[in-house]
Parts: sequence; C-alpha cells; structure tokens
Amino acid sequence: MPHAALPAGTIHYRDTGHGRPVVLLHGLLQDGRLWNPVADRLAGHLRCITPDLPLGAHRVAMRPGADLSASGVAGTVADLLDHLDLRDVTIVGNDTGGVIAQVLAAHRPDRLGRLVLTSCEAFDNVPPAVFRTLPVAARLGLLPALLSALRVRPLRALPTGYGWLTRNPLPHDLIDDWIAAYYRSPDVRRDTRRFVASLGDRRLLTRLADKLADFPHPSLIVWAADDKLFPPAHAGRLGRLLNAAQVELVADSRTWLMIDQPDRTAALIRNFVEDTRLTRRGGCGGPAGTAPS
Repeated sequence: MPHAALPAGTIHYRDTGHGRPVVLLHGLLQDGRLWNPVADRLAGHLRCITPDLPLGAHRVAMRPGADLSASGVAGTVADLLDHLDLRDVTIVGNDTGGVIAQVLAAHRPDRLGRLVLTSCEAFDNVPPAVFRTLPVAARLGLLPALLSALRVRPLRALPTGYGWLTRNPLPHDLIDDWIAAYYRSPDVRRDTRRFVASLGDRRLLTRLADKLADFPHPSLIVWAADDKLFPPAHAGRLGRLLNAAQVELVADSRTWLMIDQPDRTAALIRNFVEDTRLTRRGGCGGPAGTAPS
C-alpha cells in the first residue's frame, strides 16, 4: 500500500484507475476502504485516491506535535495533494470527511477543481446530535471507554454506533479492523482524541460560510434521502450556498451512499466530473447543468 511522508506524519492511501483525480474522504473511525465500491466503479474512467485519514482507524500515528484539528487534517490532505502533484482535483467528502472537504474548499480552493459533498456535517450540525457527547468525552479522556461498546458487534447497530449510517447489514469485517486499529496503539488513540475534541466547536462550519460561498469551482451535493444523521434539507442549503451547486437526493440510502447505492453514487460523480470537464474546457468555468444519472 503506498504511503506519503508528510509534515504531520505518514498517510497511507489507495490509488486506482486512470484519468482525472478524485480524492475520496471518509468519516470518523473509518478508513478509505469504505469507498471501495465506488472507486471500483470509477476506476475505468477516473483516478481514485482514497487516503486513510488520521480519524481513529489509521494504522500509523501522526507526529506528536501535528495539528489534528479539523483544519489541521484538511491541511494534511492539501499536503497529500502536493505530494502527489495532483491538479484539477475533485475532492469528495462523506460523513466527517465532509468537514475536512469543506475546510479544504474554504481555505485552499487553489488545490481543487471540484467539490463533492455527500451526506455529511454541515452548518451547525457538528457533530450530529446523537454523537455530541464524543467531543466532551475526548476532552475528559473518556473516549476509549465510551467507544468500547463498538467492539461488540450487536451494539454497533445502535444509533450511537454505526447503525444509522447504512440501510444494509454493517460491514463487520471492516469495522473489526477499524476498532482494532484504534485500540492497538495509544498514539492512534491520542490522535483520535485531539481530532474529536476539535469537533466540539459547533460553529466550525458556520464560520466558513462566506468562504464557501466564494468557492470558485463547480460543486455537487449528493445526499441520502433517508439520512438519519444529516438532514436532507441541508443538501438544498448547501446547494444555494455553493455557487448554484448541482443537488441530487439519492433514494433508499443513508449516510454511506457508497454502500447503499454505489452504482448511483459512482454515476453521479463520474458524470459531474465529465460534464464540468467539458464545460471548463469550453471556457465557461462555472458549474455544469444537472448531470445525467
């Protein structure tokens, strides 16, 4: 598995396919493999990079002094783009990865060519209500005890676990790996504590609204119509905020659209990249119209 030695530490990533680069960001206590169903479908058309972000399931801890706030992790993603010399990048964020994508779009729009947000934190929904004890637990050093229930497969189906993320059976083999990575290393737990504590700032994303409104590139909002954590109404609000972004609601899905609706999700991302590529090549520079599904 390739890796990049960056100022904050080592980031492992998967790199598949050929064509214009798409970087897919995952959420808390997950890794890049979550995106495999979509990356597999895109690989014949686009180059897909899926990094393992330092959000709790990473195998190698970051350097002790690394900035592991949401802004710091967004800076690390920007460093990865620099390391790989990626241009005209489409950044895709899901769940907590959407926080990272929004911070990156607000502060480093020069590194991006497109922004795709799929069911994720937005506005003051940071983190979703059911998870608002996590930043407090992180600050008090109680996160390992609070997360220990995730070691028990039946308890993962609770709303306070992974239960509201998908309509399908949970991918327990993946989750086993994620939780094992968290408990295997005290330094990984240290990284996770610092990141989760930063999510206690409920105004983190609302303060970015003006910068996001000025994001100069095409944007796509892909939202699960049945999402229980991230209100579908936020998709429309983001669409109005982000320079007339294209908005798509995906039926029969919750937050993990890549698990529940991989064909639909991959098609929307592929069509968006292709349509905006043609528009940008033609000199317009603004968002394309609604992409075919």
